[in-house]
Amino acid sequence: MTKADIVNEISKSTGVDKAEVQQIVEAFMDNIKGSLVDNNNVYLRGFGSFIVKKRAQKVARNISKNTTIVIPEHNIPAFKPSKSFVSKVKEC
Repeated sequence: MTKADIVNEISKSTGVDKAEVQQIVEAFMDNIKGSLVDNNNVYLRGFGSFIVKKRAQKVARNISKNTTIVIPEHNIPAFKPSKSFVSKVKEC
């Protein structure tokens, strides 16, 4: 399902114009991204959590040059679904 599909489904179910729904969906995603950039987690009860995970520094190999490189510590976004969400998906 794409973002356009989501906009179409919400528009059909609510009767709101697609352009308005598009703006709302974009604003929702921008707010989540902004919160994660500010290192704040987003909790949506019954759906899941958008969290910031910290990856530790590690040593890796560049196979083509046969050298070792250091990958510095960094943050990555992650999604953790709620228990009720997971159980609904398992039932399908």
